[in-house]
Amino acid sequence: MWASAVLLVLLGSFGANALDNGLARTPPMGWLAWERFRCNVNCTADPKNCVSEKLFMEMADRLVEDGYKDAGYEYVNIDDCWMAKQRDANNKLYADPERFPSGIKGLADYIHSKGLKLGIYTAYGNFTCQGYPASGMHLELDAQTFAEWGVDMLKMDGCKQMDRHTMKKGYPQMTKYLNATGRPILFSCSWPDYERGAGIPINYTLVAENCNIWRNYVDIQDSWQSVLSIIDYYAKEQDTLVPVAGPGNFNDPDMLIIGDFSLSVEQAKAQMAMWAILAAPLLMSNDLRTITPEYRDILLNKDVIAISQDNAGIMGKRVLQDGDVDIWTRHLEYWEEWGVVFFNNGTTATTVTIKLKDIGFSYILGYDCRDILNNVEFGHIEIEQLRDWHVPAGPGGVLMLYCFDSE
Repeated sequence: MWASAVLLVLLGSFGANALDNGLARTPPMGWLAWERFRCNVNCTADPKNCVSEKLFMEMADRLVEDGYKDAGYEYVNIDDCWMAKQRDANNKLYADPERFPSGIKGLADYIHSKGLKLGIYTAYGNFTCQGYPASGMHLELDAQTFAEWGVDMLKMDGCKQMDRHTMKKGYPQMTKYLNATGRPILFSCSWPDYERGAGIPINYTLVAENCNIWRNYVDIQDSWQSVLSIIDYYAKEQDTLVPVAGPGNFNDPDMLIIGDFSLSVEQAKAQMAMWAILAAPLLMSNDLRTITPEYRDILLNKDVIAISQDNAGIMGKRVLQDGDVDIWTRHLEYWEEWGVVFFNNGTTATTVTIKLKDIGFSYILGYDCRDILNNVEFGHIEIEQLRDWHVPAGPGGVLMLYCFDSE
């Protein structure tokens, strides 16, 4: 009896400190301000693009009116620089009153009225990355405040926290306080990236117990080279990262920059395809008010989104390299259902000649495959059938397949 009682106490203690929100059963989708709008707080000089409630309301409108919400994009996420420069008399965070005259609660009400969800930003340590008040000394108070406002996602950064060893304690503390609010708040952690940068061994089991999504690597920038460096990192670390991903817990390679300034249409397809194969969050950081149709169509590709949002939540991995082409596969919910990406690192179009068996397909009756970026049916293919696969010119040319058993 005594031993059973002790076990129950231990289990209850673990449950109180582990993530317990039932969220992110598939990778979250939405929009996040940072990469496109950064810390632009000058609403006098640049009222259209400054970090303000008007910006987030307009992005919410576009999510609804332009089909993104119907496609699954549901979070509207504030990043750094939303706060006043100091806490109030009760030590509570509050939004800059000039840029957010309705307060975060008023903004949350507006976002919710659109059938969307609101995300917000803080940091572990005394200051955010841009020098605004952070949550280091006020984790419990801030968790309660965010819940009272109606926040649905929290991103917790940490670049000003110099002692990165304390993050193994601080992030689980915030998990406990978020759980205690009783409000489901998806928790996005930057913790593993800072440990990686400091050379601290990462306990991914602990990370997954406390975070819904987590950053592993450097911030994405608006360049193809940045996208490529992230993909390369995930390929090199896949044996560590794949096992920890699954419903409720996903590696986050950072924002989609599709529709910004640097990516060609083919490179935009490549980022979208790779983020889907990686079971990554699809958090756009772009200007939805001005995005052109060819980039919007990539973001709204229902077949690619279906692979991203597959219920099994299995992260894909690189299974074969053929010259300049990397081949990635993702096992989907049904046993013989796969997503495949042929990713061209070279500068010219190329042909890869392989059998489906070479990339791990094993169903003896074969598969039907379709190019889901260009809506081309390839028909039935036997696993021992040697077949040419034509991959567009790179850098970043992609062919993306959805394959399923032929029964």
